[in-house]
Amino acid sequence: QVQLVESGGDLVQAGGSLRLSCVASGRIFSSNTMGWRRQGPGKQRELVATITSGGSTYYTNSVKGRFTISRDNAKNTVYLQMNNLKPEDTAVYYCEAVVALRSYWGQGTQVTVSS
Repeated sequence: QVQLVESGGDLVQAGGSLRLSCVASGRIFSSNTMGWRRQGPGKQRELVATITSGGSTYYTNSVKGRFTISRDNAKNTVYLQMNNLKPEDTAVYYCEAVVALRSYWGQGTQVTVSS
């Protein structure tokens, strides 16, 4: 089993910054791809960013240039630095781990951006 625990969500004004953290435990290795998804009010869950074991990253268009995903394999932790936040970034953010072609998610952390 894989356990993921997110933290760092908060209420922030537009233009502000937050850093989300996700600590992974269980049957997870540094070779696994990690990522973040989010689900806004009345919206489907969408992929925000991913990072491979080698450090290759992917960002959805709406966050490019504002969000940065990173990982610390020694700590089994993945981060999402979010800058210049916008009200449309308001969502529950979920950490995702892909292990043996199966995806695992944490409980999520709420990010609310006020205008």
